[in-house]
Amino acid sequence: MMGDPENGLGKVVDGLIASYERDRRGHYIGKKFLPSREEIFEIIELLFQVFYPGYYGRQDLTEGNLRYHVVTLVSTLREKLATQIEKCLCWAGESERDPAEEKEAGGCAEYGRHIACRLLSRLSEIRDTLLLDVQAAYDGDPAAGSLDEVILSYPGLLAITVHRVAHELYVLGVPLMPRIMSEWAHSRSGADIHPGATVGESFFIDHATGVVIGETSHIGGHVKIYQGVTLGAMSHPKDERGRVIRDTKRHPTVEDAVTLYANATVLGGQTVVGQGSVVGGSVFLTRGIPKRSRVAVKPPETRVIAAGSQPGDDEYPADFEI
Repeated sequence: MMGDPENGLGKVVDGLIASYERDRRGHYIGKKFLPSREEIFEIIELLFQVFYPGYYGRQDLTEGNLRYHVVTLVSTLREKLATQIEKCLCWAGESERDPAEEKEAGGCAEYGRHIACRLLSRLSEIRDTLLLDVQAAYDGDPAAGSLDEVILSYPGLLAITVHRVAHELYVLGVPLMPRIMSEWAHSRSGADIHPGATVGESFFIDHATGVVIGETSHIGGHVKIYQGVTLGAMSHPKDERGRVIRDTKRHPTVEDAVTLYANATVLGGQTVVGQGSVVGGSVFLTRGIPKRSRVAVKPPETRVIAAGSQPGDDEYPADFEI
């Protein structure tokens, strides 16, 4: 005989409530301030319309309606940014892990609007830099058919577009929101760029998939990196209580005009890749290299054995055509 489904459901609910009470991690109950992921995603989409008008959003733009369109976009952005930044700031004040930054809700609102306006004032400069990134992608990829193709389809450009805004918010001291933005870009481009990373102009990420750039990375201008590149930390220093020390330079510095080929791994806060250097595919670097260096892994010996051959038969050289 089947049991009472309502009774079974009650046991499930009781178990979940007990779990929430037993371990207060992983829920946000009894608190007021938390940003909206959906609203932040909408902000990103509006920013793409601002940076690349006509490519995203409305496509019937003319000189006659452009100003009205941009006024509407910027006005909407200001309100959405101010609201979400306010919630992020109040979250920091409400959070048990950072009581020193507690702010009254009114203070959060005023400061949130101030930060939103500061970000908006930087949009034209950010766009100027992004156009250099677009050009770098076109110049650096012979498969790129046009600037339009780069803007509409290149995942590396999507990642760096979001990063340049997230980094501004990071520098302005906004919690949560920059990381939510960067992870949105990560999920869509395959490139994981921490908002704390500093990135120079004319940056090109080719293919993007699997790229990881850590928080304290510093990347100069005119740098080109390929898929699978990691700029990471060698280890995480800890204090006397065993807690990770967070405010340290843990990730590499990549100077101007460096190229990092696919699956290269560069680790460590003291590691500097000198200006104009080329780091080959699958290289593993944990120490700095001087300017204009060339770093490559010695190729493994490759052998090709013909189909149907027996153990002990002659092996063909790698360039043998079967």
